[in-house]
Amino acid sequence: MATLREIKQRINGVKKTQQITKAMKMVAAAKLRRAQNKILSARPFAYELADLLGHLVQQVDVSLNPLLKPREVSNVCLVVVTSDRGLCGGFNSNLLRSAVAHINKQYKTHQEQGTLKLVCIGRKGYEFFNRRNYQIHRRYIGLFGKLNFSGVQDIVEDMKDDYLNGVFDKVEVVFNEFKSVVVPRIVFEQFLPIPPKEIKEESKLRGQVDYIYEPSPEEIVNKLIPKHLDTHFWRVLLESNAAEEGSRMAAMDAATENAKELIHNLNLTYNKARQTAITTEIMDIVGGANALESSN
Repeated sequence: MATLREIKQRINGVKKTQQITKAMKMVAAAKLRRAQNKILSARPFAYELADLLGHLVQQVDVSLNPLLKPREVSNVCLVVVTSDRGLCGGFNSNLLRSAVAHINKQYKTHQEQGTLKLVCIGRKGYEFFNRRNYQIHRRYIGLFGKLNFSGVQDIVEDMKDDYLNGVFDKVEVVFNEFKSVVVPRIVFEQFLPIPPKEIKEESKLRGQVDYIYEPSPEEIVNKLIPKHLDTHFWRVLLESNAAEEGSRMAAMDAATENAKELIHNLNLTYNKARQTAITTEIMDIVGGANALESSN
């Protein structure tokens, strides 16, 4: 059984840990608020741009633009978006588990033939797949510490170049979409070639109107595609960043509550041990007194 000193040291250690987790929860809450504001600002523009592009694509020949034209898939790229840091609950582990299951289900043949490559955004994803000998084409670490739109444009440019040069025939992205603080949603989206969008009812009504485009729909589509890819991937990273901070806040809140419960249980153990020690000392004193009386 642990001594009173050991129990007291453990209580103090748990209290210090509780202070750290509580502080991390407050920091994550502040970061989450900023991340939420960013994603709520980015979503409407990204969705409307995708809707507009989907409407225009119905009126052009997609075979004229290589970023729209589907082709036979020989080489696949899976972009895995994780975090750089831990202490965020199941944020990374759930996504990585889903990514591996998706690879085994959809791209098992490509994986066996060596035609599946990964682009890892975030340290956790890179370390996970690197230990398991997956082919990693590129890695981007430390991106979320200084997340900015120009950095996202550089990543998109790299992926476009690889796709246009035939390195990949399909690019897919897996990330955590921010839905709530408690549970993010794991999403798989095709990034290249740009998949045909389902036209909303609003867009269908728009399509019945005879619009006059200046310049031509083809030129507008060619101008919109780079903007769409940049804003789409920007939204993906903002979603992942917000989901990460939400998961971290929830994890630190749970850790703080667990520490509180552990401190309560340790205090009970400490009090019981102290009572036992006091009772033992009293019994020793009484026993000694009785022994002296007997000797007299």
